[in-house]
This record gives sequence, structure tokens and C-alpha cells, in this order.
Amino acid sequence: MTSFIDNLRGEWFSNVRGDVLSGLVVALALIPEAIAFSIIAGVDPKVGLYASFCIAVVISFVGGRPGMISAATGAMALVMVDLVAEHGLQYLLAATLLCGGIQIVMGILKLGNLMRFVSRSVVIGFVNALAILIFAAQLPELNPMTERVGMTVYLMTAAGLAIIYLFPLIPKIGRVVPSPLICIVGLTAVAMYMNLDIRNVGSMGDLPDSLPMFLLPDIPLNLNTLLIIAPYSIALAIVGLLESMMTATIVDELTDTPSDKNKECRGQGMANVVSGFFGGMAGCAM
Repeated sequence: MTSFIDNLRGEWFSNVRGDVLSGLVVALALIPEAIAFSIIAGVDPKVGLYASFCIAVVISFVGGRPGMISAATGAMALVMVDLVAEHGLQYLLAATLLCGGIQIVMGILKLGNLMRFVSRSVVIGFVNALAILIFAAQLPELNPMTERVGMTVYLMTAAGLAIIYLFPLIPKIGRVVPSPLICIVGLTAVAMYMNLDIRNVGSMGDLPDSLPMFLLPDIPLNLNTLLIIAPYSIALAIVGLLESMMTATIVDELTDTPSDKNKECRGQGMANVVSGFFGGMAGCAM
């Protein structure tokens, strides 16, 4: 019992300040991301927000890699576009449930151990490709032909980059508070105080005004439904675990600590099952 309490204290309360600050940064950054990924998938913004909430909470308890964030992602959104366009949201929720089940089975079969055969060059290529995709996804927000994109947006962008990269150089203070948090809170305050006419989170879609509720997908439970969702579920499971396992490997190297890849596989599956039952799309680590 004492050992369990010590482990619990060490895992959850050993770095409260760092956890709170990083949690704030991630929470603020996830909202526009989740909405954007919902738009990519062709579903209501609340589907991505519900998914990010459910997956992030569940994986924090059942995952095998502390310090890694899981939520709705662009890679998963791209896989589900055709399913949503042809069959609608309810089939997506069913595919998410099946995806989670497949991932749980993969974890039980210990397929996470295969990650040790992935070379470092593949991991580096994955990280760089992800960075390029994130950068490319932001370019439309800087297109001068887009509504409400003008000099103010460019000045705010330049200010944000300056804060993120220069704030850590300030002695003592720069290492205490994360520069992305200063950037988000500071520039948001400036935009609100000066009433700047720029795009914000509300411009991307309506935010939900309630917590997700438990529901069952409203679809016929027959073989035809299984044949429709199975190919998408398999693809979602594989893409989700590949991105999650590679991200876990990166965090392992950054923190010089090991992780349980098979436990993470099972955790990703459980998180996606919960997301599907609460109206969210499938997601993975990012």
C-alpha cells in the first residue's frame, strides 16, 4: 500500500508547477486545433473538441508514456474524410469504437514492441514531416487574399514568434514560465484590449455549451455496416498507433526515460472507445 501511494505521489505530484503550466499551454492550443481537425474531417467542431477532451483525460490514466498529449489529430482526420462524406457522423462514431477495439487487441498482442525496429532516420523524418505539415496548415491563415488578414495579422504573428523564441533568453524569468503560454495569453489580451479585427477561435466554428454525453451510434447493427466501417477502422487504428508510437519514441529520447509501448497501444484504444461513446472522433498522440 505504501509503495502504491509513493508511486502515485511520484507520478502525479512530483512536478505540479510544470504540469500546470504545460497543461495550460496544451489546453489553450488544443481548442483551435481540435476545431480545425473537425473541419478537415467534415464534422461539427464539437466532435473534435469532445474527442480531444475524452482522449486526453482517459490516456492520462491508462497510457504508457507520461508527458505525451493525445487528442484529435490531422492525420486521423484525413483518413475519415470519405467515410463522413458518404455515410455521416454516426458511422464515424461506430468506426471510432471499432478502431479503439482493434488498438486494444494490438496492445494485447504486444505489437508495440515492433517500434524498436524503427530506425532513428525514420523518426527524424516523421518529426520533420510533421513540422512541415503543421507549418503548411497555418499558411492559409496568413494569405493576404483571405478575409480579415492584413498587416495586423502579420504584426501579431511576428510578435508571437519573437515572444516564443526570445523570452527564454531572459535570465531566470525565461525558464520559469513557458514562452508559448506568455505568447497565447499576452497576445490574446492585446487583441481583446485593442479590439483588433482578426480571426479567432470563434471564427472557425461554434463552441459547444455543454459537456459530452454518453450515446450509442444510431446505425443498423449488421454485416453491411461492419463492411462499411471496417476498412476505415483498420486504417485509423494503424495510422493512430504509428503516430503515437513514433511520438512516444521522441518523448523517450527527449526525457531519457522509457515507456511501455504496449500499454500505450491499449491506452490509445481505450481512449478512442470512450471518445466514440461520447460523440468524439478517433485521435492519437501528437
